[in-house]
Amino acid sequence: MIIHFSKKHIEPIPEEDTSIWTCSNEGCTCWMRDDFSFGEQPACPICSSSMVSGIKTLPILSNGTKRGFQ
Repeated sequence: MIIHFSKKHIEPIPEEDTSIWTCSNEGCTCWMRDDFSFGEQPACPICSSSMVSGIKTLPILSNGTKRGFQ
């Protein structure tokens, strides 16, 4: 009996630098993409602390809804 194992070639997931919000509370690890936040200065959904803006390299996602901030 011959058994053959092959690995499928997995395409790399494209990534880009993405604007995010990170919780300012050192004990909380919550973060969210800016495109998926509700508000210009969101509060942490986990601990209600303020959030600070930053950049993180993440897989590319598309948010179909547009925020109406101006």
